[in-house]
Amino acid sequence: MKRLAVAAAAIALLGTTGCGNFFYAIYSTGATSKLETAQALGAEKYAPYHFYYAQEHLWKAAEEAATADYGDAIDYADEAEKAADEAIKLSKAAHESPSK
Repeated sequence: MKRLAVAAAAIALLGTTGCGNFFYAIYSTGATSKLETAQALGAEKYAPYHFYYAQEHLWKAAEEAATADYGDAIDYADEAEKAADEAIKLSKAAHESPSK
């Protein structure tokens, strides 16, 4: 029974070591796309906090991925995507509001 548990743990470990880069690529691509959308909507002007927050988190995600720390890289990319979403939302609202 103990050997089976050790074998299962080894297989699980081997299965997760090669996938980090793949999942990071998915998360970072989504965050990059949303950041580009936010920039096209003028988020640097209308939602600067969220825009630059997303930009810096995406940069940090790339830095973590470069050192093969994919868990942290994915977390940073996910946070970047959330901030970019908020920047998009705020920028769209600014465009829709009547000018004063």
